[in-house]
Amino acid sequence: MNIHYFNFAFIHENLPGLVIGINLLDMKGEPKIIEKLNALLADEMTAISQYIIHAEMCANWGYKKLHDHIKVRAITEMKHAEKLIERVIFLEGTPKINLLNEVNIGENIEEQFKNDCRAEELAVKAYNDNIRLAMELGDHGTAYIMRSILMEEEGHLDWLEMQLEMIRQLQLKNYLMEQMS
Repeated sequence: MNIHYFNFAFIHENLPGLVIGINLLDMKGEPKIIEKLNALLADEMTAISQYIIHAEMCANWGYKKLHDHIKVRAITEMKHAEKLIERVIFLEGTPKINLLNEVNIGENIEEQFKNDCRAEELAVKAYNDNIRLAMELGDHGTAYIMRSILMEEEGHLDWLEMQLEMIRQLQLKNYLMEQMS
């Protein structure tokens, strides 16, 4: 006898009309966790906006390599937002995607990197703080999701710090020559 699990209900393979609803776990999330997930979602939505604008400015200036890299980072942030939205919904909360923090647009490449670096530093701190909270409240699933996002945020921060160091060592003009298509 094969039984398939579907949306908190069991459907018997030979009796598709028979659906037995079973709530195995009450998945309603801790309100504090949902609040923190929505705050992280606002950070991610802000980062998406900031990075897309920075990517398009780089394209306009002819820095194709930077455009491509920053665009990929913006897409990664979109995937982070999607994970957070999925988790809020899973915890029976309402994702608040209309909240944005201040978007800090750099007028040149170095300023963009510094603004993005600050955003990533804040993200790393926020994810670390919220992972601790989730663990204290016994929400290991949320902590696991946030850890996966944290690792990518740390990678973004590392890349940005490396770019700023290359600008320092090579001088901005030489660095930018390498970023052209």
